[in-house]
Amino acid sequence: QVRLVESGGGLVQPGGSLRLSCVASGSILSIYAMSWYRQAPGNQRELVATITSGGSTNYGDSVKGRFTISRDNAKNTEYLQMNSLKPEDTAVYYCNAEILSYQYRQMNIWGQGTQVTVSS
Repeated sequence: QVRLVESGGGLVQPGGSLRLSCVASGSILSIYAMSWYRQAPGNQRELVATITSGGSTNYGDSVKGRFTISRDNAKNTEYLQMNSLKPEDTAVYYCNAEILSYQYRQMNIWGQGTQVTVSS
């Protein structure tokens, strides 16, 4: 079974920082890309950042210059460093991965999500 597990969410003051982690485990042959999405109540899920196996990155406009996505291929782990956090960043953050399993099945996998709350 392939799974993603997020960690690192919590409550932080505006202007503060958090680092989220997402670990992929299971019968994974390779990971094409890993991404972070977020969703606040009443809003649609939006892309925050994505990183490919080659290290290319892209970000949503609202987080450019503040968030940094990175990846440790050997550990099948991605990170999201969030700086200068704003109340508007409050949401459940979800890890996503496009993987190829040992059975050569291409899969899109989601984690359970981790809550990030930015409030004074």
